Parts: sequence; C-alpha cells; structure tokens
Amino acid sequence: MNEIIGFLTQYGLAAMWMAFVIIFLVVEIITVGLTTIWLAGGALVAFFLAAMGANFWWQLAGFFIVSFVLIYFTRPWALKHFNPRRTRTNSEGLIGEIVKITRQVDNRAAKGTALAKGQEWSARAISDDMVLEEGMLVKVVRIEGVKLIVEPVSDAQEQ
Repeated sequence: MNEIIGFLTQYGLAAMWMAFVIIFLVVEIITVGLTTIWLAGGALVAFFLAAMGANFWWQLAGFFIVSFVLIYFTRPWALKHFNPRRTRTNSEGLIGEIVKITRQVDNRAAKGTALAKGQEWSARAISDDMVLEEGMLVKVVRIEGVKLIVEPVSDAQEQ
C-alpha cells in the first residue's frame, strides 16, 4: 500500500508541475507580455525534479530558484529585444534643457506653462515660494507626470 501512495505522490506532483507549466504557457500566449514564461521555466525544472523522485521541498526550491534566475538575468534583455511595441517617450531628454516660460509659473495658483522643443508643457517651479515670469529662461530639473519642474537659470529675461 505504501508503494502505491509513494507512486501516486511522486507522479502526482510531476503531473501538478506539468499542469503549472501548461497554465503558465497558456497565460503567456494570451497576454503576450513576457509575464509568466519565467515561471513556466521554473515549473519545468520542478517537473523534472519530481519525475526523478526528488521530494517536494527540492521541487519547490528548484521552482523558485530557476524562476528567480530567469526573471533577474533574462527578463531585461528579453523585454528589450522581444517587445518592440513599447513606445518610449523622449521626455527624459528634456531634463537639463533650457526652456522659455510662456505663462507665469506660480505653484500656489497651480498655473504656468513653458515651451520645450516646440511643445507647450505645464510647468511648476522647483520651490513653491518662487514665481517665474513669462519670458524667463529656466532649466528643466525633472518631470513629474506631464509637468516640467523648472528652476531659473538667470535673472535676465528673453526679449
């Protein structure tokens, strides 16, 4: 009787891991977002460990270790090469640029705009007590959402 239970436990776990492999692959096919392929690799290793007779804890450890290694070391590379539909914005390129204030920037009044590379952006000063007048040249310090966070570069105003 113990032999039968041992047989069912060993191959039942292998079947469970194979079911996880299939589930993770189906989810990956449906989402096409490189989300669960790494877990499928871990489950596949756990399946082989179960088929070789390793106990459940070794199977579980194999699953987590292989999944982690695949996610950590291959996901950034795979996202770069296999997800071409991702659209990157060039807003990061605005940081450090000198732009012109087109409407007074007043954080307390929640108003202000600046012209950057031919596009008008909402703008806010780096400090709430700072008011930047129309025509001033300012430097983009960072971007928060769709707002440029700016600081003055000089007291001189553009003509």
